[in-house]
Amino acid sequence: MQTDQNITLGVTLNIIASVFFALMFAQTSQLTALDGEEIFGWRMCLTFPCLTAFIALKGYWPQVISIYQRLYRERHFALTRLISALLLSVQLWLFVWAPGNGHGLAVSLGYFILPITMVIIGRMAFRDQMSRFQKLACAFAVLGIANQMVLSQSMAWPTLAVCLGYPGYFWLRRRTDTNNIGGLWFDMALALPFSLFFIIQGGEVVPGLSINMNLLWPVLGLGLISALALTFQALSAPHLNLSLFGLLIYVEPVLLMLVALALGETIRPAEWPTYIAIWLSVIVLMAEGIRGLKKWKAARVVIAPKQGAMQTPASQDEPAGRD
Repeated sequence: MQTDQNITLGVTLNIIASVFFALMFAQTSQLTALDGEEIFGWRMCLTFPCLTAFIALKGYWPQVISIYQRLYRERHFALTRLISALLLSVQLWLFVWAPGNGHGLAVSLGYFILPITMVIIGRMAFRDQMSRFQKLACAFAVLGIANQMVLSQSMAWPTLAVCLGYPGYFWLRRRTDTNNIGGLWFDMALALPFSLFFIIQGGEVVPGLSINMNLLWPVLGLGLISALALTFQALSAPHLNLSLFGLLIYVEPVLLMLVALALGETIRPAEWPTYIAIWLSVIVLMAEGIRGLKKWKAARVVIAPKQGAMQTPASQDEPAGRD
C-alpha cells in the first residue's frame, strides 16, 4: 500500500535526483579543458556500470535477455537498436555540451517544451486521446513557439534537438516494445565503443600512458553525480504513481534554467513572451496532473466489503527515467 509517507519519500528522492542532474549540468561547464564529446564519453563509461549493478540488484536481467534474443528472431530489430542508441547518445551528449557552450537556456527551453511535443506525438503516432487541458497546453506552446519563430526566424537547434529528439527516441522504444530499463541498458551498451573512442581521441584525462590527476577527479565526480541522479530517480519510481511522477518532470527544467542564468546566459526582452507562453503551458499540464492526483487519492482507499480493511489500487508500473 502506498502511504502518504511513502509518497513523500518518493517526491523527496525524485527532487534530489533533479538537483543532481542540475549539478551535473553546472559541473560540465567547469570542465573547460575537455570538449563535449570527451565529457560525454566519460559520463557514459562511468554511469554504465552503475546501471548494470542496479539491473542486477533489482532483477531486471530478463528484460535485457529478451531484447538480446529478439536480435536473432526479428528482421531489422538490430537496426532499430542502433538508431535508438544514436538518438539517446545525442541527447546525453547535448546535456553535457550545452552549458559550457552558451546553450544552457536553449536546452532548458527544450525540456520545458518536451512534455507538449510528447503529447502531440502520442496523439499523432499512437492515437492517444488529448484532454482539454492538453489541448489548451498545446495552444499556449504553439503561441510561444510562434513568437520565437518570428523573433529569430527559427528555433535554436539545441531546443529542437531536445523537444523533437526525445519524443522520437521514446516513440521508437514504444514502437519496438523496448520501453523499459532493459532497453535503456542496451542503448547505453551499444554507445560504449563510441564513448571509449571519444575518451581516447580527446586524451586530456589519460594522455598517453599517464593520468592527468587535475582532470581525473572532476571527471570522476561527474560520473558519481550522474550515477547518483539515476539512482535516486530509480529509487523514487516505486513510491510514485504515474501522475505524480509526471508532475515532477517539470522540476528539472526549472533547475536547468536557473543554472544557465547563473552561468551568465540571459533571456532577451523579446524572448519573454516565448517563455511566458511555455510556462503557461506547463502550468496547465501541472494543473491537469494535480487534478488527476486528487482523484487518485480519493479513489485509492476502498473499504473492503467483508473485512472492512483499507485497500488501495494495484501499484503502477515504474516510470522510465529520462536522463
